Amino acid sequence: MKHQSVPELEALETAGAGAAISAPLNARTSGIGPNRKTQIVVVGGGAGGLELVRKLGAKFGRKNHDIILVDKNLSHIWKPLLHEVAAGSLDANLDEVGYRGHCYRWGYRFFQGSLDGIDRENRTISLAPVHDDSGAEIIAGHEIRYDYLVLAVGSVSNDFGVPGVKEHSIYLDSRDQADKFRTKLLNHCLRVSRAMMANPMANEQVKVAIVGGGATGVELAAELYNAAGALRHYGLEVFDESRLNVTLLEAGPRILPALPEKLAKAAKHELEELGVTVKCDTQVIEARSRAMITSSGERIDADLMVWAAGVKGAEFLSELGLETNPRNQIKVRPTMQALGDDRIFALGDCAFFIPEGQDTPIPPRAQAAHQMAGTVYDNIVRSLKGKKLKSFKYQDKGSLISLSRFSTVGSLMGNLVGGSLAVEGRMARLIYTSLYRLHLLGIHGWLRGTGLMMIGRVNRVVRPRLKLH
Repeated sequence: MKHQSVPELEALETAGAGAAISAPLNARTSGIGPNRKTQIVVVGGGAGGLELVRKLGAKFGRKNHDIILVDKNLSHIWKPLLHEVAAGSLDANLDEVGYRGHCYRWGYRFFQGSLDGIDRENRTISLAPVHDDSGAEIIAGHEIRYDYLVLAVGSVSNDFGVPGVKEHSIYLDSRDQADKFRTKLLNHCLRVSRAMMANPMANEQVKVAIVGGGATGVELAAELYNAAGALRHYGLEVFDESRLNVTLLEAGPRILPALPEKLAKAAKHELEELGVTVKCDTQVIEARSRAMITSSGERIDADLMVWAAGVKGAEFLSELGLETNPRNQIKVRPTMQALGDDRIFALGDCAFFIPEGQDTPIPPRAQAAHQMAGTVYDNIVRSLKGKKLKSFKYQDKGSLISLSRFSTVGSLMGNLVGGSLAVEGRMARLIYTSLYRLHLLGIHGWLRGTGLMMIGRVNRVVRPRLKLH
């Protein structure tokens, strides 16, 4: 359909034209008139995008600049926590960040919508219409102009074209998907509990198959056992960990390839002690209703199937006219500017960048999105001042994997010290928890972020261990 203007967006409509120009950019060269605000649009309110608009809003305010965040959702939840939301260990209603309240506090504006296209010549983006649950249109498709555009839309699960995955598996890319998994999990747990009460000798189990031995798959497998152990305190008296059957399938030779082999072995041992069946060198070639089929012909029966075998950029990224790689990630220069357009930046999982002298791209991690957001912020400020842009320097601070309350393993510092420092146990758990606290500081600032940390400690004591609704 043709995009229509709406009254409240009149000031955002297409204004002026002009092709992208070379950095540095400033008011004298960008066509920004004395009565026209510099408009910076960030698409995607994930960890990197939300931190960026907070810093831009705090820096510029609304007098001469218009900072706009666009996201299809109304709230933000830190993606590394989605496995806890899926297991019911985390109540997302208490930990999510509403964009409308956040934007009021930090001096930017929020518009709900999904990116539908970019007009690079006129420097506008088009947003698709927004519909309610019944399909009725609540916001018409419209355009928003930009002087600078930042794409921070994250990633989606990569099913690698395996037949049946989209139809029969659940991804953990969003809160909605995590909530869907939790609801189905609780229903199956209730079914098994009722069956055991009717026949104590029955060998009923909830079977879960998780494809992908990376951080998401491993952490979810452990978190499920934590949740199963708590369910008997919430009305499922005959349900416990023994009624949970989790199989973790990894196509590679070992789980957690980002960690040193010693730590990966420790994590595997911990999972097996919990009861998880870990199958490495096991490639899934088909997903069926309640079953995974492997390349060897083995059938893995499951009530619930989760696909966490890798990520890629969303399909629409390859249709924007920007240069992308085969995984739909936007290719960027060291300044985080998209190839061929100095007005557009990309950061986080949707950006593809191989640092000079290296063979592999920046990995899709929260710490990378955080660091990229800092570089993009600096470069937008530098552009407005007519200064030379800086290059992104990735500092690998290592990886940490939480096996729920049971254990935490990881390697710290990464290339900062030319190697890695292995950590396990309480020290690793403390550092893992601090990562979320740093995220809170990044999106809320020091004062409010510290307050939320204190509230979080109280909530862990007073609120239920599981979210069951």
